[in-house]
Amino acid sequence: MQHLDPDRLILLALSEELEELTESDHLATCPDCRHEMRALRDVAGIGSEVQDLRDLPAPPEHVWHAVVEGIAAAPAPVADLTEHRARVRRPRSRWLVPVLAAAAAAIVAVAGTVAVDRFTGRAPDEQVTARATLNPLATVPASAGGDALVLADGQLRIDVRNLPLTTGFHEVWLLDPDQPGKMVALGNLPGTPEAVLPLPPGTDLNRYRVVDVSDEPHDGDAAHSGNSLLRGTLTR
Repeated sequence: MQHLDPDRLILLALSEELEELTESDHLATCPDCRHEMRALRDVAGIGSEVQDLRDLPAPPEHVWHAVVEGIAAAPAPVADLTEHRARVRRPRSRWLVPVLAAAAAAIVAVAGTVAVDRFTGRAPDEQVTARATLNPLATVPASAGGDALVLADGQLRIDVRNLPLTTGFHEVWLLDPDQPGKMVALGNLPGTPEAVLPLPPGTDLNRYRVVDVSDEPHDGDAAHSGNSLLRGTLTR
């Protein structure tokens, strides 16, 4: 099966151009192209999350070794393009995914170090009693996610990223996984990645142990919309 040009895949992954109908049909039937598209979008998503960070710490030495090894493993170009002015369609660049994976590892290592410093190091005297990793639900882009920390002073600190745009607002809940429909509303996200929300006094976190972020419309209804974006279970 003929594959999409790698440069075209990069543009599509970065959302710089819209897919043509033939490209959409091809991606629907070609697992190789879909795999590379996901890899490109994952790297682009990671890069967008850390683009505003400055003074990044150096990643571990083994990460750089992985990047170098990934690049070294890439095959040499088949021919010099200057010697082929006819611009024959280039062979499939199968080196792209391993090199991107190595680069993503470096980004993740740096971003992870900074995220930990930012999220847990901002207030060293904060005592954390429970925490949860927030994962996207099936209908939400894989780049979305977040973390939640329950603080000893009765507050929940939540940090989210890449939530889908909404015409309403995002709201944070605690759910009882053993009794669907039983939940506690904590409050709205203020339009920033991070928020600190008070826990209602007496909330039983052994029961209401699932953190949920939902997309809520401006309809005057205080009940959960049923449109959850992120979820994670608190652990102590």
